[in-house]
Amino acid sequence: MTKNSVILGREISEQVPPYIIAEISANHNGNMENAFKIIDMAKRCGADAVKIQTYTPDTITLNSEKEDFVIKDGLWKGRTLHQLYEWAHTPWEWHAEIFAYAKEVGITLFSTPFDDTAVNLLEDLNTPAYKIASFECTDLNLIKRVAHTNKPLIISTGMANDTEIGEAVETAMKFGTGELTLLHCVSGYPSPPDEYNLHTIADMKNRFGVNVGLSDHTLSNVTAISAVALGAVMVEKHVTLDRDGGGPDDSFSLEEDSLLELCSSTKVAWQALGKVNYERTEAEKGNVKFRRSLYYVRSLKKGDIITENDIRSVRPGFGLPPKYYEKLIGLRVLQTVEENTPVTFDSVNIQSY
Repeated sequence: MTKNSVILGREISEQVPPYIIAEISANHNGNMENAFKIIDMAKRCGADAVKIQTYTPDTITLNSEKEDFVIKDGLWKGRTLHQLYEWAHTPWEWHAEIFAYAKEVGITLFSTPFDDTAVNLLEDLNTPAYKIASFECTDLNLIKRVAHTNKPLIISTGMANDTEIGEAVETAMKFGTGELTLLHCVSGYPSPPDEYNLHTIADMKNRFGVNVGLSDHTLSNVTAISAVALGAVMVEKHVTLDRDGGGPDDSFSLEEDSLLELCSSTKVAWQALGKVNYERTEAEKGNVKFRRSLYYVRSLKKGDIITENDIRSVRPGFGLPPKYYEKLIGLRVLQTVEENTPVTFDSVNIQSY
């Protein structure tokens, strides 16, 4: 049975609205005040959590200009990995202040670590959960280290095949508490919606026996809302103060109005899922009277035979259902009836079915 995660008292499951994570990533653009402003924005919009990333250039890559380390295309074309991460990282000396500010604001904050030293720092700050990035999904030693903290764990699965995801899940389950959420993901920045293959969400849940959410790098909210309709319990989106801010991730991140829409629309999508139900809802009950039913369209005397010219299926719904129409033809009325009145069981000798 799937074990649901709980992060600071907030359950993550299909029984509650999706857990929305606002990913700051590099969108502070080197200014801690921007990180504070994004935290404020996420709180205003109704996000459940804000996430940062914990690394330095030297903990995530090597300072080399060899071809292996040069980005060939995309948003960061021409930079070395070390240059990119120097530009994008969140300084470790900021972390304590950022965690304290989120606590003051009243929103959950946790991080993505990229090595053991990052985990040690985040443990010192008592992070309530951990996220493993897609690019580290195959780093089983890192997953093992994080699982040993016994905190809820989230793993993005971009670029990973089913075998690799299975190995990550097995490691997390073996060394952790079982509070694991996988995030279906496409690791493109931005990602085209037609590559997201959202039906994978249900398959991942069945295949790996854990809750599944979405890490969404598309430019709009449509993919995320659709994912919730398919059972996603969590949505992670990059957020920014200004999509034109010029930072590493700004161009594919959500501004405040879009984050607000994400938080509200995913909740509506979850509410709309409801349960299997064939009974009338409260909204429908008052409209039953406007369904079609059988009405006399001519006045008849007691004993007259009903013909096709005497009754019709019309709105409203105070008469017998239209399914009785053929059975009524040829019967005699048991009492005098007036035109434009409903056909009732009292007026004909017919059994209900």
